Amino acid sequence: MELTQYVENLRRELTTAAEVGGEDARALADRLLPPLDAAVRLTLLEALSAAAEEISAELAPGYVDVRLRGGAAGFVVTPPPAPVPAAPAVADAVAGLGDVRLPVAEGDDAAMVRINLRLPGNIKALIEDAAAAGGLSVNTWIVRAAAAGLANEGRLAAPAAAAVQQPGRVGQKYTGWAR
Repeated sequence: MELTQYVENLRRELTTAAEVGGEDARALADRLLPPLDAAVRLTLLEALSAAAEEISAELAPGYVDVRLRGGAAGFVVTPPPAPVPAAPAVADAVAGLGDVRLPVAEGDDAAMVRINLRLPGNIKALIEDAAAAGGLSVNTWIVRAAAAGLANEGRLAAPAAAAVQQPGRVGQKYTGWAR
């Protein structure tokens, strides 16, 4: 991006404005314009750099750099890295997590709790990939995966349904003695 045209436009505008002020203003503008050339170029570069920072903030983890080469400003765009395709099992797990409905917590159950979870590095990486593929945070993905696992076991049920269950019966399994 050549900056000279923008500097020349500003020079013309200042010369036009100085002509309104008469001969003294025109002479003053002629003396001020050459030193202003470098200041205008620097100001333009600062504006372009600020714009590149704003774009980089939206593009993160990608970024935009402004580089000056021979009086011309150039942009170098580094896009964010392409997501690593998830393994088929992980992709299936992510697809299934969208359908999980979490029970509405009430009273004391509405409070959030924190746990520490230790995972092997490869499983953590798979979780991160699956969460990114689903557009979810790792925390949200783990909560949905836990809810899906509990739902599959029949343990995640509404409180009213749990109260109706017969004694001796847990989820989809029966307990007790049989002959």
